[in-house]
Amino acid sequence: MALHDYLAGEVGEDWADGILSRREALRRLALLGLSAGASVALLEACAPAGGSASPGPKTAAPPALASAGDSPAATSDSGDSPALASAGDSPAGPTEGEAITFPGPNVELKGFYAAAAAPRGAMLVIHENRGLNAHIRSVASRLAGDGYSALAIDLLSEEGGSEALAQGDVQAALSQASTERLVGDMKAGLDQLERRAPGAKLGVIGFCFGGGMVWALLNAGDPRLAAAIPFYGPAPAAPDFSGNSAAVLGVYAELDDRVNASRATAEAALTAAGLEHEIRVYPGADHSFFNDTGPRYNAEQAAVAYADVLDWLARYLG
Repeated sequence: MALHDYLAGEVGEDWADGILSRREALRRLALLGLSAGASVALLEACAPAGGSASPGPKTAAPPALASAGDSPAATSDSGDSPALASAGDSPAGPTEGEAITFPGPNVELKGFYAAAAAPRGAMLVIHENRGLNAHIRSVASRLAGDGYSALAIDLLSEEGGSEALAQGDVQAALSQASTERLVGDMKAGLDQLERRAPGAKLGVIGFCFGGGMVWALLNAGDPRLAAAIPFYGPAPAAPDFSGNSAAVLGVYAELDDRVNASRATAEAALTAAGLEHEIRVYPGADHSFFNDTGPRYNAEQAAVAYADVLDWLARYLG
C-alpha cells in the first residue's frame, strides 16, 4: 500500500469514526494533495451504512485490567495461544527519558531516549501518523522500565520536529517524505542505539504509520535487527525481506479491514525470506487499539499485546 494512500485512508476512517469533523477531514485531505472531488469521494467510500459519520469510535474501550492474564489471548495464525505474562510483571515501571539529538543522513535528528538500568536489548520506536508525541514517548519509557533501552525517533526532524507542526500538517509532511529518507533516518536511529547501548541486540517497534515504517525498514534490509514488531502497519506492495535476520511479530486488529488487506502479502514475504515470524490477530480490536490516548483504545487487548511484545523480546533480544 502506497504511503500517501494509507495516510489519506487514515483521515477517511477518522472521519467515519467521528474522530474528525467533515470540514477538518476535507482540510487534511487537501493538505495531502487530494482534489475536492477526490476528497469527497474518499469520504463517501469510508462512510458507514447510512452515509454519515459515526458520532463516536467503532470500538469502545473496555475497562482496564489488572493483568494481561485476565483477558482472552489473541488468535494466532498458527493456532497457538501463548502463555501471557502479567501486566504487573514490570519490576520498575516506566523509566524517565530525555529529549536528544543525534546525527542523521541529512539533518540533526530529534528523538526521545529512555535508558534501561540493565539493558537486555535496545529498541527503536516508530511513531504513528501523529508524530512523536507524549504517547510514543511513554511507550519508550515503558520498554526501558521492562529492560529495553528505547529510542523514539522523530521522523519529522527535517521539518523542525513533530511539535513544530499542526496535526494536519504532520500527516501531510509524512506523506511528502520519501521512503528512502525515512529509512535512512531509521537506520541512523539504529546507529545511535548502538552507541548508547553497546553490545545490545537491536529491535524495532512501530504503530500504524510506524508499523508501515517497520515493514519498510525490513524491506530495505538491515542485518542488525534481531526483532521487529509492526503494530497494524500496511505492508509494501511487493516486499522483499531478504537481507534481514529479525524475528518478526506481526500485530493486527480483527476489525482493521484496511490494514488487514496487506497481511497475507507481509506473511508471504516473511516466509519467502525464511524469517522466524508469527502473525497475531487481536479479537474485537480495531486499528490503533494500543494507543491509550485515542478513542479506539482497547485496554483488554492492549494488555495482551504488550505481554506478547515482552515475551517476543525476551526470546529474541534476551
